[in-house]
Formats: sequence, C-alpha cells, structure tokens
Amino acid sequence: MPSRSGRVQAAVMRPSVAEQRIEVGRAEPDPDLRGLIDYFWWVRWDTVEPHDQEVVPRPVVHLTAEDVGGGPRLIVHGVHPRMFRRHLEGVGHTVAAGFRPAGFRPFLRSDVGALEGREVPVADLLGMDDRPVAEEALACAHPEDGAAVLAAWLRGLAPEPDPRVAELAALVERAEEDTSLVRADQLAELAGVSLRTLQRRFHSYVGIGPKWVVQRFRLLDVTAAAHGDAEVDWADLAARLGYADQSHLIRAFTQLVGHPPATYAREA
Repeated sequence: MPSRSGRVQAAVMRPSVAEQRIEVGRAEPDPDLRGLIDYFWWVRWDTVEPHDQEVVPRPVVHLTAEDVGGGPRLIVHGVHPRMFRRHLEGVGHTVAAGFRPAGFRPFLRSDVGALEGREVPVADLLGMDDRPVAEEALACAHPEDGAAVLAAWLRGLAPEPDPRVAELAALVERAEEDTSLVRADQLAELAGVSLRTLQRRFHSYVGIGPKWVVQRFRLLDVTAAAHGDAEVDWADLAARLGYADQSHLIRAFTQLVGHPPATYAREA
C-alpha cells in the first residue's frame, strides 16, 4: 500500500500527462504551523494547448493565491466531494497551503462543513481584503517565498487553540494509513464516541463526513495501484481494501474517475 505522501501524489490524475504540462512543488510548514498546516504547495504551467487537470480531492481544505478574473485573490477551497478539475491555459502559477484535516477550523472559527464543494474568496469568508497578500505571494520569484508570504499572513490571523483539531487530524490520518479501516463506525470506535457524534464533529471540523473520508482513502489506494508499474490483481486488491468483491471496487472507482481502474491504468 502507498505511503501517506504516496496518496497525496496519487491524487493527481494521469500523472504521465500532467508532468509534461505542469510543475508541482511542496514545502513543509515551520514547526509553529505544523499542527494546522500539512504542507505548502505550488503549481506552474506553460501550455501551448489548454489543459484540464483532474485531482482526486482528499479531506483537506486549501488556501490558494491565484489569478481570478484578471487579478490576484486568496481563495478558500472546501473539501470537494467529487473530482476536482482545473482548466489551465497559457502561462500561470498558483501558491497554496493545504491544511491538516480539521486544521482550518481555528482560522474559520465556524462550521467547516459549510464550505463543502465551494470555492470562496477570503474577503467574502473572513471579511478582509485578500488582494494585497495574494499579489505579494504570486509576485515572488521563487514559489517557496510565496509560501512564506502565506505562512506569515496565516500567523497574523491568530488561530484559536482547539485540542479537538489534533484529535480529529490524528483520526483522519489513521484512516489514511490503516487500510483495515473501511467503515465509519470503526473510526467512531477508535474515537470512543457514537457514530452520530463523530459525524457531527467531522462535519464541523473536517468539512465532510467520516464515511466519505474512509471511502476516499481506499479509492486513493486504488488510484495509487493504477499509477504503479506492476500488474494489479484487482480482485486481490478489492479484498485487501475491504470491498465486497472486485465488481464493487470497479463500480466505486468508475463512479469517481469515469473509467474502470484497469482502463484508467493503461492511460495514466
């Protein structure tokens, strides 16, 4: 099974095509932000032909500095329940922060579930002008410096300490790593709460329900296998990931990606 970083990489669809069209980089946050931010990332593109890039969303909120409607803006991306697509043309770049699961709650100070499937300018969400910091981040010659601009801005928001963030982040990360976790009630048992209580906490802090989280991580395991060089025994993989049988795995993957995993693997 892939590592956690391997699942992050597996989220980028058709990587053999993507690496020819886009350049992606990552940087770790400083120690004071690691409890809330998983990583900073950036993507650059210089395309002769328009390129549509698909990404399998993880249970992560992102803050991006990007050009929107001709000007730099900071955009908060809630957890997208379905495939995320971005249309890229010409030359451009984005600098962003990917929060730990539940890590955006101390900045938002309200229900993260209200952001599910949405992309909202910071000005609308937090009531502050986001243009200056977005412009500064995108103007940096090196994307690492743009990430530092975002980090400084986030520190200035003075996120409220909340011990539940670490608790829920650890639970989500456990679900990501432990392939034996295939049902939401298993997470509730690990947390020592009822499934209903866990559902409320996930919606409020993570931004999406625990059932979706578990199912999405197992689908990312399937995607990682499809991206590998080795031939995949899909029936064996289905059994190891808790699917009832191979047909259930194929159906779930096809619903998300649009193609059966074996077909997708040949074109990825």
